[in-house]
Amino acid sequence: MSYDSTDDTLAHIKRVQELLEQVIVHLETRGTQHDQSKLEEPEKSVFDRVTPKLKQLTYGSPEYKASLDEMGEALQHHYAHNSHHPQHYENGFNGMSLLDIIEMFADWKAAGERHADGSLEKSLEINKTRFGLSEQLWRILDNTRKELGW
Repeated sequence: MSYDSTDDTLAHIKRVQELLEQVIVHLETRGTQHDQSKLEEPEKSVFDRVTPKLKQLTYGSPEYKASLDEMGEALQHHYAHNSHHPQHYENGFNGMSLLDIIEMFADWKAAGERHADGSLEKSLEINKTRFGLSEQLWRILDNTRKELGW
């Protein structure tokens, strides 16, 4: 009797589709909830004051870092309430989930678009050092940037 794998393969394909749909639902929820803490105190007034300055600065520059320092407790509150930031976790990237990283990656892309000289490619280079990314994770992120045409 010969075995025909068609039914098993179709069942496997259906199951992967179901599981990917679960991921999509989680990502859609993250998209809806992304950075909502910036709309309330103690963050809003600080972001109102500092965001226009940040837009004029080069990401990763000493001036940019000084503006982040100026945000103080509001930025710490932001990190504490938004798990897509490595600073949310005591152990940085090692505490993050794949969903955190996907949201962070989209956040880095959008943030780079706010700067006249920003780009995701530059952000990845800077953040590789800033966060001590492994070569493997950095390559995965850069490969994803290329695949998405970002």
